[in-house]
Amino acid sequence: MPDARTEDGPATGALRPPTRRYVYGSDPGSIYRDSFATIREETDLSRFSEAESVVAVRMVHAAGDTGLVSDVEFHPRLVEAARGALRAGAPVLTDAQMIASGVTRRRLPAGNDVRCLLGDPRTTELARAWGTTRSAAAVSLWGDALEGAVVAIGNAPTALFHLLEIVADGGPRPAAVLGIPVGFIGSAESKEALAANPYDLPFLVVHGRRGGSALCVAAVNALATEDELA
Repeated sequence: MPDARTEDGPATGALRPPTRRYVYGSDPGSIYRDSFATIREETDLSRFSEAESVVAVRMVHAAGDTGLVSDVEFHPRLVEAARGALRAGAPVLTDAQMIASGVTRRRLPAGNDVRCLLGDPRTTELARAWGTTRSAAAVSLWGDALEGAVVAIGNAPTALFHLLEIVADGGPRPAAVLGIPVGFIGSAESKEALAANPYDLPFLVVHGRRGGSALCVAAVNALATEDELA
């Protein structure tokens, strides 16, 4: 008789579902369809294009907050630029491993590399030398990969400021920047700087203090494919 356990716990054949005691939907496809339909019914998306609305709906879904859309701003070319770059094989460069882990790889159109260098040992050395955060230092480690990349910053305002300073110095230009860092110090200001950037960088921001990995992941996943339910 086969062992009912594996190294990580019970084998699936030995498991049985618990007695269902509550009324709730459990079909993943239906949950997504109903969720997105509810968001569209309850949220004013009129100032967005249809393509932008797909991204905004995913972000609202991640936040559980229809009021989020009042703080969302798209550069007119953001969706086109980000999707074009991803289709061409551009990498997704991010400031947080949580974002890198959350990107749904099967949605990416070209097997795109998703890269976070926060854990690279060089970041600590650079951060100490430059008197900045590891998140900011890691942005410089992207090097030439930054040219034409899709950048997704969801945690560190310092990373977003650092990125803008690289571009201002004539460094590599990303194809699109999702600037959604969360926090109470520098978050709102960094997003204001991105939205006002004089370098014509296509951007997506959530103004104010709100942001974070979940919102950034939702935006990347929505931009990765035009199929809202994929």
